[in-house]
Amino acid sequence: MSPLTALTHALPHRALSSLARALAYSSNPRTKQWLIDTVTRKFGVDLSEAADPDPTAYPSFNAFFTRALKPGARSVDPDPQALLMPADGRISQCGDIVDGRIFQAKGQSYTAAELLGDEAAAAPFADGVFATVYLSPRDYHRVHMPWTGTLRETLHVPGRLFSVGPDAVASVPRVFARNERLVCHFDTDFGPMASVMVGALLVSGVETVWSGVEIPAYGHRIERKDYRGRGIVLERFAEMARFNYGSTVIVLLPKGVADLAPGLGAETPVRLGTRLATRL
Repeated sequence: MSPLTALTHALPHRALSSLARALAYSSNPRTKQWLIDTVTRKFGVDLSEAADPDPTAYPSFNAFFTRALKPGARSVDPDPQALLMPADGRISQCGDIVDGRIFQAKGQSYTAAELLGDEAAAAPFADGVFATVYLSPRDYHRVHMPWTGTLRETLHVPGRLFSVGPDAVASVPRVFARNERLVCHFDTDFGPMASVMVGALLVSGVETVWSGVEIPAYGHRIERKDYRGRGIVLERFAEMARFNYGSTVIVLLPKGVADLAPGLGAETPVRLGTRLATRL
């Protein structure tokens, strides 16, 4: 564990993330432009892909960070049986859910029930597959649908806000099941599908296309929202949610539904719309 990761155990996670949120939403010209220019330079952000490539045009750092892409910047796998990668970034881990457990890193795992905050909700994913996608600060920060689904419910699960960078993932036990997160359950033509938006240190918010800001406010108890009967249908490749600053999305699929795309593994760079898995 690096000294910085060790330090995060003692840091006031929510206070730091609230401060980051205030900076991210600041409309002060000097503040917002310094943040935009610093992140663009440090992380090599490719603004040529943005709907608005002018870094001075954004009213706040958050507006820049959650920027839209220009039409055609991402293409959809042409195979109609392909489940799509939900975001730009890189694979943290992917594979089978074994005995109800999801692999995090060498020597680290957690249960699907812990991640979803609900033992019953985890049951359909027993022996299924998962993919964990890490979004770095340079990436496009909107998360899209791997497959067409009807929103059933969400759970806002309270927790910490540890970093989800590689060192933290390798050394902080059950980090994805401990961090604050929004669990989104969808019904599809193959059964249930879950997409989990995991917060992290200095992540100042999670928003969805159907409800707006979900995090913050930071939770102290699990909050469940029932969307059954509301007819909220999101098509394959449609935007689902977005992060403010880098974090992680985890997709869970039931057993026998799909095979993960060949070649996917830890540290594999991925792009939105490419093949995540293939329907069986």
